[in-house]
This record gives sequence, C-alpha cells and structure tokens, in this order.
Amino acid sequence: MVSLLKTLLKMEGYDVVALQADEDIVSAVKKEKPDVLLMDVFLNHQSGLDVLEELRSSAETSRLRVVMSSGASVRDECIRRGADGFLAKPYMPDDLIDILKQTINV
Repeated sequence: MVSLLKTLLKMEGYDVVALQADEDIVSAVKKEKPDVLLMDVFLNHQSGLDVLEELRSSAETSRLRVVMSSGASVRDECIRRGADGFLAKPYMPDDLIDILKQTINV
C-alpha cells in the first residue's frame, strides 16, 4: 500500500519519503522536514497517536501538519490529540490529494 501511495503522490508532483511503520518517525521528521506527514493510527509496534503526541510536544516538530488515517472510528480522537486532518479508510485517491492540498495550504 505504501508503494502505491508513493507512486500516486509522485504522479501528482509531490516529493515523497516513505517510512517503515517501525522506524523512529520523530527522528525521521526532524531530518526530512516534510510539509505534511500522512500517518496511520495503527502502526506495527507503535501507536500513531503516541507518535503524534510526541511530535506535538517537541518545539522542533510541533507545527508540522499531520494527517492521520485509519479504518477505525478514531477521527475525533486524532483531531483532539493534534492532527490537522483525518482520512477514513478506505479512501479514493482524490480524497487523499484533496486533504493533502487543504492541509498544506492552511
């Protein structure tokens, strides 16, 4: 799924860095300095919500735009904990592009 999303976003003109679910996401964000982070709520061995809270608690990453995604009904919790947007799975490619454009242009 990650490679499919990466291809789609590159076709739309985005520069994409894909991370493995078990990587140190906070360190990678500090290194890469992305405009927006698209992150699943449920990662292999860590919680996307915990990563989001860690990003929000650091002065270096607190302003990063984050879009969370999940097939579970966790939209309100994601927004409450600091996400800038939420994308419910399954979603259409146009939905992804729309929310990224909205989030980046805020």
